[in-house]
Amino acid sequence: MPLLRTQHRALPHSRLLLLFVNSTLTFSSLSSSRPDVHLVDKALTILKRHQLFHLDSLSPQFTPQSASYLLLQSQSDKTLTLKFLNWARHRPFFDQRCKCLTLHVLTRFKLYKTAQVLAEDVAVNGGDKTGDLVFELLKDTYQVCNSSSSVFDLMVKSYSHLKMIDRALNMINLVKVHGFMPGVLSYNSVIDAIIRCNESMELAEKLYLEMKEKHVSPNVFTYNIMIRGFSRVGELEKGLGLFDEMERNGYLPNVVTYNTLIDAYCKMGRVDNAFKLLKLMPARDLEPNLISYNVIINGLCREGRMKETGEVLEEMNRRRFVPDEVTYNTLVNGYCKEGNFHQALVLHAEMMRNGLSPNVVTYTSLISSMCKARNLHRAMEFFDQMCVRGLHPNERTYTTLIDGFSQQGLIDEAYRVLNEMTGSGFSPSIVTYNALINGHCILGRTEDALGLLRDMKAKGVSADVVSYSTIISGFCRNQDLDKAFQMNREMVEKGVLPDAVTYSTLIQGMCEQGKMNEARDLFQEMLRMGLAPDERAYTTLINAYCVEGDISSALHLHDEMLIKGLLPDVVTYSVLINGLSKQARTREAKQLLFKLFYKDAVPDDVTYNALIENCSNIQSKSAIALIKGFCMKGLMNEADQVFESMLKKDQKPNEAAYNVMIHGHCRGGNLKKAFNMYGEMVHHAFFPHTATLIALIKELLKGGMSEELSQVIENTLRSCQLNDAELAKVLVEINHKEGNMEAVFNVINEMAKDGLLPYSGKTAYVRR
Repeated sequence: MPLLRTQHRALPHSRLLLLFVNSTLTFSSLSSSRPDVHLVDKALTILKRHQLFHLDSLSPQFTPQSASYLLLQSQSDKTLTLKFLNWARHRPFFDQRCKCLTLHVLTRFKLYKTAQVLAEDVAVNGGDKTGDLVFELLKDTYQVCNSSSSVFDLMVKSYSHLKMIDRALNMINLVKVHGFMPGVLSYNSVIDAIIRCNESMELAEKLYLEMKEKHVSPNVFTYNIMIRGFSRVGELEKGLGLFDEMERNGYLPNVVTYNTLIDAYCKMGRVDNAFKLLKLMPARDLEPNLISYNVIINGLCREGRMKETGEVLEEMNRRRFVPDEVTYNTLVNGYCKEGNFHQALVLHAEMMRNGLSPNVVTYTSLISSMCKARNLHRAMEFFDQMCVRGLHPNERTYTTLIDGFSQQGLIDEAYRVLNEMTGSGFSPSIVTYNALINGHCILGRTEDALGLLRDMKAKGVSADVVSYSTIISGFCRNQDLDKAFQMNREMVEKGVLPDAVTYSTLIQGMCEQGKMNEARDLFQEMLRMGLAPDERAYTTLINAYCVEGDISSALHLHDEMLIKGLLPDVVTYSVLINGLSKQARTREAKQLLFKLFYKDAVPDDVTYNALIENCSNIQSKSAIALIKGFCMKGLMNEADQVFESMLKKDQKPNEAAYNVMIHGHCRGGNLKKAFNMYGEMVHHAFFPHTATLIALIKELLKGGMSEELSQVIENTLRSCQLNDAELAKVLVEINHKEGNMEAVFNVINEMAKDGLLPYSGKTAYVRR
C-alpha cells in the first residue's frame, strides 16, 4: 500500500540521521555512506547568511550523502532548498539520488516548473533506459521526504514531454504494482505524447479506458487530448462522441475543445460544420479566440472560398481581434493558390506595414504565383527579399524557382538555382528533377531529358510516372512516336504504370499523325486498365473526329463526357464549333451545343443534379466554357444567347463570364455592348482582368470614344491599392494626357505582370 502523507514537521538530528542512513542501505552498505554532519551544518549557516559563492570552498568535501542530508535538513525551507539546488545541481557530487530527493521536496512545495526541469535532467542524464532505477530512488526516498504520489506524476510527465513513451508507461506500471495511484496528470501526459508522436491511437484509447477502470476521472484536458487524437487520424465521429460524453459527465468544453473540432471539420473539408460550431460557442458562454478564426480562415482557404474569408475578417474586427502572422500568411497563401496575385500582394504589404513577418511558406507561395504569371524578375525579387529578412529558402522554394525557369525554357538559370540549392544542403527531389526534365522537353532537348533520368538513377532517385510521361510528351511533340512508345514500354518494365496523362499524351500523338484506329485502341486500353479518360483525352478524340468530318461521333463523345461527370472546357467547345463550321452545318446543328441550357434537349441519362454533387456550380462553368468557345470563333450572337440563358436561369454571371463577353465584343467591334457590360461588371463589384482592360482600352481609342476611355482608365488607377503602383499610376496618367496610348498599354501590362492590378492572375496580362 502507498505510504500515507502526514503533516510535515522538522525532525531532530538523531532521528533524521537514522532515517537517512536506513534509506541508503538499499544502495550502499559502506561506512562512507554516512554524511558529514559538521559540513552540512556549516553549509546551512552559509546558505542562511551569505552569498552562494562562499560555499565554493566546501565543494571538494561534499559527497552525495552529505548533499542528500543537507536537503533533508532544509526540506521545510523553500528558500534554502532552492539556493542549494542552484549551487549544487551541476556539481559532481549531486547524483541521481540527490536529484530524486530534491524532486520530492520541490513537488511538495508545488514548484512544478523547477521540478520538471530537474526531472527531465534525471530522465536524460541518468543512464537509466527503462526508468526502473529512477522509480526505486523515488520510492526509497518517499517516506523520509514525507512525499506524495504527485512526484510520480511529475516523472511520467517529464518522460512524456521528452517523448520517452516506453519509460513513461513503465513508470505508470511500476507505480501501480507498488500500491501507488497514478493521477490524471500521468495519463494525460502519456496519452498526449502518444498522439504527438503519431503512435497508435489504439494505445491512447486503451490508456483512456484503463484510467476510467482505475477510477481516475478524466478532466477537460483528457477529453481535449483524446478528441485531438481521434481528429488527427480522421475518426471525427469518435471525437464527437467524446464531446457528448464530457458534457454528460458535467465537464464543460472549453475554447480548446471547440477549436480542435473546428480544425478537424476544416481538414475534412466540412467548413460549414466548422462554422456551425463557431457560431455555437457564444451560446455556450464561450468567446472564440484568434485561433478559432485562424482555423476557420485556413479551412476556407483550403476550399478556395476566399470571398467568405472577408466575412470572417469583418467578424474578427467587430470582436476586436487583430489579425496576426498566422492570419496573414494563411490569406496570402490562399489568394496565391486562387491566382489572385494582386490581393496576395495587398495583404503582404499590409502585414509588413503592421510589423508582421511573412514566413518561408508565404514567400514560396508568392514566388510560385509570380512564376505562374511568368514574371520571373518579380519572383527573384521576393526570393532576395526573403533572404534579406533572414529566412532560409527550403527545398520547395528552390524547386518552385527551378520549375519557373524551366517552364519558360530558361534551363541555364534553372541549373544555377539548382547549384545554389545543393550548395545550401538540399538534395533535388523527384519534383525538382521533373521540373528540369520538363524544361529540356520544352526546348525539344529530349535526349538531355533522358540524361537526367540516368543522373537520377545514379543518385538514388527513382523516376515516377510524371518523369516518363513528360519525356513521352516531348517525343510526341517532336513527332517521334516510336521513341514515345519505347519509353512507355520502359516505364512499364520498371514497374511504373502509365496514368491517364500518359495515355492522353499518346492518344494526342496518334491523332496528330492521323492514326485514328490506333488512338481508339489506346482509348479502349485505357478503359480496360481502369483509368478514367480525362478532358484532354476526350477533347483530343473529339478534335480528331471533327478533322475527319465525323461530327456524329464527336458529339457522341461530348455526351459521354457529361454522363461520366466530366466538364467540357473551352477547348472542347471550340473544337466542336470549328467542326460544325467546317461542315457548313445549319443553325439547327449549332443548337446541339445548347443542350446544357435547354431543358427539352437534355438527354435522360445526363442528370445535372448528380453532376452538381461532384462539381460546384457546374452549369455556370459549362456556360462560361461554351461562351468562350463561341467568342473565340466570333459567334457573338450565340455567345449572347448563352449569357442571357444564364440570367434566365438565375445563374449570376461571374467575373469570368463578363471578361469573356467584353473581350469577345471588343474583337467583334461592338464597343457599345462591350462598354455597357464593363459598366455592369463594375456595378456588381467585379474587376476585369488586364487582358480584357487592354482590349477594351484599345478598341475605345480606335472608336474615338474618349469619354468612355477616360472612365475606364480612371477606374483602373483607382483600383490600385499598393504603394508599389504609385509610380506606374503616374506614368499612366501622364501618357494618357499626352495621348500616348501605346505607353499606357505597356505600363498597364507591366502593372498586371507585377500583380499591381486587381485580379492580375496567371492569364491576366497580354504578352506583346
